[in-house]
Amino acid sequence: MKKTLLGLCTVAALTLTACSSGPDTGAEADQSEEITVFAAASLTEVFEDIADEFTATDPNAPEVKFSFAGSSDLVSQISEGAPADVIATADEKTMDTLENDDLLAGEPEMFASNTLTLAVADGNPKAIKSSKDFSGNDLVVCAPQVPCGAATEKWAETNDVDLDPVSEENSVTDVLGKVGAGQADAGIVYVTDIARGDGKVEQVDLDGADKVINKYPAATVKASENQDQADAFVKFLGSDTAQKLLRDAGFAAG
Repeated sequence: MKKTLLGLCTVAALTLTACSSGPDTGAEADQSEEITVFAAASLTEVFEDIADEFTATDPNAPEVKFSFAGSSDLVSQISEGAPADVIATADEKTMDTLENDDLLAGEPEMFASNTLTLAVADGNPKAIKSSKDFSGNDLVVCAPQVPCGAATEKWAETNDVDLDPVSEENSVTDVLGKVGAGQADAGIVYVTDIARGDGKVEQVDLDGADKVINKYPAATVKASENQDQADAFVKFLGSDTAQKLLRDAGFAAG
């Protein structure tokens, strides 16, 4: 009889242990350890800093992983089913593609803006002072389907400038890289990119650039399995902390 009682108690204890551990396991399973953010190449450094602050605000905040590229490439990837939780593009038109295809969980939030400028090699050896000096020099721009390329075309039309680039790149990072590597004499980039040139480029103001402003929206991807965490990151982009980091990086308010 004692053995039977002992056995019953042991079974009961094990059952209680299993029951008590069940909810904890489920809660842990519900906790996402990371979110993936697809972001325009021009946001590379500042978004990494923002992510550090985002995770520091909450011990339960997920780790943020990034995929940086030209906005149009990122939108194409999401349209084709690539897993992403947040998308941040360098213009509204590119984001509209996802919104029109009902691939976003909500309205995009504007969090920053950017302006075009001219990157030249350190020391400006070709003495390029304005768009009037493009002729006879190798100019690199972003491709028209990329936000910086669309802005460049709009800038050229607005200011009656004839562009004759030696190449059109798929991201502003590629434009910056070609100028920094000496493969081009000048490149049209964003003002925020000059600091990213590691001293290999310097800035020349682009005449009439203030007539073309790119606004940066961010949104949660509808297919995200971590929408609460994704929403929290999008919201954090508008916080005082994130906005200060964006200003320090050269971005203006959205």
